Amino acid sequence: MNQNQHSSRAPASFVLLLAASFVAMGLGFSSSSGGPGKAATRVMASLRHGSKADEAYVSLRKTPELFRSFVREEWLAPEVMALVEAAKRGEKHPALKEESEGIYSFDLFTREFCETFLAEVDNYVSTGLPVRRPNSMNNYGLIVNEIGMRPALTDLQQQVLQPLSNLLFPEVGYSFDAHHSFMVQYRPSEDLGLDMHTDDSDVTLNVCLGEDFKGAGLTFCGRFAAKDHRQFSFQYQHVVGRAVVHLGTRRHGADDISEGTRRNLIVWNHNHHYRRSAAYTRRSYGYRKEEGPPDLRCLSYTHDRDYAAYKTLPQGAKPGKRAWCPPPQACYDQMDDVFDKIAAGKKSESAESSSSPPQ
Repeated sequence: MNQNQHSSRAPASFVLLLAASFVAMGLGFSSSSGGPGKAATRVMASLRHGSKADEAYVSLRKTPELFRSFVREEWLAPEVMALVEAAKRGEKHPALKEESEGIYSFDLFTREFCETFLAEVDNYVSTGLPVRRPNSMNNYGLIVNEIGMRPALTDLQQQVLQPLSNLLFPEVGYSFDAHHSFMVQYRPSEDLGLDMHTDDSDVTLNVCLGEDFKGAGLTFCGRFAAKDHRQFSFQYQHVVGRAVVHLGTRRHGADDISEGTRRNLIVWNHNHHYRRSAAYTRRSYGYRKEEGPPDLRCLSYTHDRDYAAYKTLPQGAKPGKRAWCPPPQACYDQMDDVFDKIAAGKKSESAESSSSPPQ
């Protein structure tokens, strides 16, 4: 086997660990005798014979229709298809709201769809099948492509998202040929929010599925490599069933949640034809000089080299080991003074540490 290829067969140790989790967890998959029930036995046998998790889950699906298409009359908000048809004619439907320059929102899903989708995700998690987290920043949620929903999301992408993106972001949204789709979750006892970042996406769709929550807005700043990259633009408040659409290059972050649970479906749409173009390559080389110090709301402790000069790290957060922003050629005029301030602070902390008596 080529070293770049990987067998889809589950390792024996993984299958045994999964079997133990079924016995220990139960979660509706145990027999009355206390051992694994028929459903768990089928799943374990399927994995043992080389099936992937999404294939093993097929017989356990709660709503099979979800895995074929989301584009159903009872699941889409009333004006979605009219909005799409208007986009195909080059028109913006009144149901499409421009929240701020380059940031749009519209009602996408019904409450019924949101509840059905979340119930399916919870059902998958309850089986004990493997769950891979969405990205390096979110500790909760899962990649919905990997539980068998890729075809349904591709259908949504091609029927709804691509026509809209072609109208709103013609330079990148004229075609989509792939997507990374996942669900994120925020609770006061888990992930509170998400640090400022840009997406590995050409166009991002972010739709709130529930549940009841307070706080947990979405703060937008400027575009990657622009002079206002770290300047505040707009704060969006999530509404269940409503989607917000923006370029992946737009800096944004999830505000801390104060109560309840917020769960969102996010689709990172990719246009590989664009990514092979000269325009995409030039994007990284044309980084503009920042027009001034960053807005505090737009700072990232993961990515920004000057974060420590303006803010204290959030509790439990770790500074970025590879902070890069802004790059040397894009530093604002006061940047040298800012770095001197950071260096002085580190020197002071080191002196205080060395002079402190042992505990």
